[in-house]
Amino acid sequence: MNDNLKNQVSSLNDYQSATATTANEALSTPHNKDGLINCALGLTGEAGEFADAIKKHIFHGHPLDTDHLNKELGDILFYLARAAALLNLDLDRVANTNLKKLRNRYPKGFSQSDSINRTDSN
Repeated sequence: MNDNLKNQVSSLNDYQSATATTANEALSTPHNKDGLINCALGLTGEAGEFADAIKKHIFHGHPLDTDHLNKELGDILFYLARAAALLNLDLDRVANTNLKKLRNRYPKGFSQSDSINRTDSN
């Protein structure tokens, strides 16, 4: 089996590398405009599918299908990984940057008051 198609990954960067094996050329060429558009539309489309499943559970009485939601989250993660790759960012960096931002925003942990009274725009 190709090492890039391992059944398990040990880091976000491993996952990101593995996604390159199933991505088309547009999703593999840095700064490719069509690839970035594909990722942006893929992210919103898959997020919409995730949201629709939650809506159907809450408002239509459908059972909460965590296996289906797991697959939708995986599709979101794929497009996130490819978008980051197109921007020459690795997923570990994206994740750590986000954690740093959140820790700066909520140094004592999330609070509704801190959220309402935020002064940063990011």
